Amino acid sequence: MPLTIRSIETFMVPPGWTFVRVRTDDIDGWGESGADIHAPAVVGAIEQLAELLVGKPAHTIEDHWQLMMKGGFYRGGPVLCSAVAAIDEALWDIAGQVHGVPAYDLLGGPVRERMRVYGWAGDGMDSPEEVGEIAAGLVAKGFDAMKTSLSVQRGMLTARDIDVIVACAQAVRDTIGPERDFGIDFHGRCQRPAVRRLLAALEPTRPFFAEEALLPEYSADFGQLAMATTIPIATGERLHSRWEVKQVIGTGISILQPDVAQAGGISEMRRICALAEAYDVRIAPHHAIGPIALAASLQLCFATPNMLVQERDVDWWGGLFERYIENPEIFAITDGHVARPPGPGLGIVVNENEVRKSAVTEPVRRLERNRQADGSFAEW
Repeated sequence: MPLTIRSIETFMVPPGWTFVRVRTDDIDGWGESGADIHAPAVVGAIEQLAELLVGKPAHTIEDHWQLMMKGGFYRGGPVLCSAVAAIDEALWDIAGQVHGVPAYDLLGGPVRERMRVYGWAGDGMDSPEEVGEIAAGLVAKGFDAMKTSLSVQRGMLTARDIDVIVACAQAVRDTIGPERDFGIDFHGRCQRPAVRRLLAALEPTRPFFAEEALLPEYSADFGQLAMATTIPIATGERLHSRWEVKQVIGTGISILQPDVAQAGGISEMRRICALAEAYDVRIAPHHAIGPIALAASLQLCFATPNMLVQERDVDWWGGLFERYIENPEIFAITDGHVARPPGPGLGIVVNENEVRKSAVTEPVRRLERNRQADGSFAEW
């Protein structure tokens, strides 16, 4: 007898994550949404979507996805796609538990034994000496790949800005050597003329990729940028569906970085990955939130041929991964990789008592507004 969805609950927990619990007759599934500081809007969307699903069978995942994503006249965007993602992850979690297998078995079975991961080498505010020390620390923790960020605000870069950025990149390269990889996250903070100059200056450090060198609003220009540099171009964390991805996938980018908690969940992510494979584009899933979303992303990693590397922060959130799940060891890093998790569903055991105890009624994270030196608005 198919299980019936009995309730859908949301929990906003520190440091700013939103978890979803889908309860059935006797098996519960967990998911996590993205959209971060917009958590209250996502919670509202999940509550509306729950009205469509409660009382329905839990195993008709694709039909539920179509209904949630396309059932209204207005569709798409980060809030709706993040809400759908959390519920979709939870339904896949339930399906795996029903069959007693990991979700990746239901997605066609595993294609690899372990998945390469990368950590964060600073937040862009570090000096070359500091970022070198952070990179050395990541190597000591088992990483053979990492990513650093730019701290500049959107606008034209001075010669000194470029020199400092290149010095930081060179410090990472000198620390990790030629046998390891590091990417650079631009966060869309540079205007296109500045990006060209900066990429040219960074080429000698041989970065793994340049992430979000342009804002997603300028996706049509990625082709010109890819032709102007030898650094692989990566983008995608702010693209929320295969239709948005379609606009950039054939422009010459090398790496696509969708986020399972923002791009419609496991169901939509697998379609995005298949679309990317048709263009010989590799997938490096974005991840900057909690353990449930990471577990869902890893399930995709182990069932998807064109996966390249999974983002996996270690120290950024302190011990909060360990607070909300009872088996954090599944995320352990050995020789730069995470082993294939054997457990059913998403492979994690959520500490429900801790989630309920930590839940808050107001969002933990607030909107941050940046300003240029002249007082005008600046990108995040």
